[in-house]
Amino acid sequence: MSRPERESAPAAASARVRLDKWLWAARFYRTRSVAAQAIEAGQVRLNDERAKPAHPVRAGDTVTVRRQGLAWVVVVAAVSDRRGGAPDAAKLYAETAASTAEREEEMLRRRAVATSDPHTDGRPTKRNRRKLEDFLAEP
Repeated sequence: MSRPERESAPAAASARVRLDKWLWAARFYRTRSVAAQAIEAGQVRLNDERAKPAHPVRAGDTVTVRRQGLAWVVVVAAVSDRRGGAPDAAKLYAETAASTAEREEEMLRRRAVATSDPHTDGRPTKRNRRKLEDFLAEP
């Protein structure tokens, strides 16, 4: 009689996964320890609240991830505690349309700033310095 209880326990356990493990499996972070550090630093929110790395994630939860000034707002579609390839990881979540639009807008803004900033190759070489001095010394 205890057999059905044991069969239902793994099914219930597979319906939720630790937050740091899910972030690692969904390929937001390279390692679980980096994911846990980001969670502790407040870079990851679960359902608009701070959470601990061991907090369980379920399908339907909203996860907000901030990295390098960019934010991803995703809805958990499936849970997994195993890291697979990128196509498998993409099946674990669905990014909201507003999040995608904001991220693309931020990337466009960054590209515009990068093109308007003057780019130098650093310190001039001896030859370049002499050419510059010759140019500036002309009357």
